Amino acid sequence: MSLHIEAKKGEIADTVLLPGDPLRAKWIAETFLKDAHCYNNVRGMLGYTGLYRGKRVSVQGSGMGIPSALIYCHELINNYGVKNLIRVGSAGSYQEHIKLKDIVVAMAASTTSGINNTRFVNSDYSPTASFDLFIKAVQYAHENGIPIHAGNVLSSDEFYEDDPEAYKLWAAYGVLCVEMEAAGLYTVAAKHKVKALALVTISDSLVTGEQLTAEERETSFGKMMEIALSLA
Repeated sequence: MSLHIEAKKGEIADTVLLPGDPLRAKWIAETFLKDAHCYNNVRGMLGYTGLYRGKRVSVQGSGMGIPSALIYCHELINNYGVKNLIRVGSAGSYQEHIKLKDIVVAMAASTTSGINNTRFVNSDYSPTASFDLFIKAVQYAHENGIPIHAGNVLSSDEFYEDDPEAYKLWAAYGVLCVEMEAAGLYTVAAKHKVKALALVTISDSLVTGEQLTAEERETSFGKMMEIALSLA
């Protein structure tokens, strides 16, 4: 048992899906997994294990932001031996052609976080996805007619920016969207030599100002889930 996850040894599968929202974890378990049972309720951060097409899969809420996500990723890897970490989250579009409910597969994650500054002094570390998970996700999407975008995303430490125009610099350099966890996920996975991939569905657009409701963010990400579960 770990500090933030009360599961017993063997209760968590090798592959774990990581939504930030614990209620999305509950929705995923109830919607997609057979015989799902709740193994964690510490701090209300729900975790479940069940079967998807006969394979064991777990889903664990990870909270908002890199510091929160790293707590759960570290414990899942080091206390429970998890091998595949797949973020399933929401993001804000930085590009006009990337619309609400579009799916983005993060090849790499830029960041405004200082999470790696003490590790790589006076240097820039570039966290990237596991190629194995990335190529499998892309192939599944193409074979099943699910449109996706793939490229660089920004993992931001701030949800509410002081400067509403700040996104334009990142957009000019080809960053597709902004979220809050991928750079931390990719870094901790690389450190511990496990696989990680971040999939996000566009919930709002900084270009147009459009946004999904809180309920839509929680329950409307079915196609992204289909891709994520295909990797289990």
